Amino acid sequence: MIAHLCRYRRKSKLPTTLKQHRTMSLTYSDIQHNLELVRGNTSIHPNVRLVAASKTKPKEDIMACYDLQQRHFGENYAQELMTKSPQLPQDIQWHFIGHLQSNKAKKLVNTVTNLWIVETVHSLKLARLLSKAVTESERETKLNIFVQVNTSNEDQKSGIRPDQVVDIVREITSDNPDYNMISFQGLMTIGQYSGDPTADFQVLVDCKATLAQELDMPLDQIELSMGMSADYQQAAEMGSTNVRVGSTIFGARNTQ
Repeated sequence: MIAHLCRYRRKSKLPTTLKQHRTMSLTYSDIQHNLELVRGNTSIHPNVRLVAASKTKPKEDIMACYDLQQRHFGENYAQELMTKSPQLPQDIQWHFIGHLQSNKAKKLVNTVTNLWIVETVHSLKLARLLSKAVTESERETKLNIFVQVNTSNEDQKSGIRPDQVVDIVREITSDNPDYNMISFQGLMTIGQYSGDPTADFQVLVDCKATLAQELDMPLDQIELSMGMSADYQQAAEMGSTNVRVGSTIFGARNTQ
């Protein structure tokens, strides 16, 4: 089981209002203010890891969070992550949180030496390719993965069906050498793009319970990555151990 987030020394008075601008980038101090606010909102759930989703954001914005001891950052695009990672401190623990094409798995593993986890493994093929890439790289440790579940059954989303979870995870965690350099850590989902995400989060919670029962896994050994800027507090209340918060910290995304 991978370690949970570091504990931070909290200020006696946390900010209560986000700094947001519609037409300009946020300042260094604005970003730090927002990060402290999100930390305050998640601090009541001690097992929740905060991932700062820095998609399209420059390295200066990432460093604003880094300077407040934030180490877990998430990126959606393989090329963007491969470009950013060499320019930033190597103790950052990168999460890949976007759709990963099979033909980019090897290059991502080879280029981002501090890639901590791929959260969006949506097929056995991708799992095998990642494991093979780690085997052929200079990396000395296994690569952590989450299996992505399409809990809302939306065509525009990647992920396996809920009824496939047990079989897929059983194969990944088996003795099959094709998967021996990846380490299954849990399940990931993206809530509905519009509407109440409660049902989606509950599906993932149920998948976790079924997985624990069918594969005899301790519940606390299965992480849940669910919740983004609009719903991370609700996700944490429902059992998420990993929330991916972007615009609430960094402001509106830049045009890609």
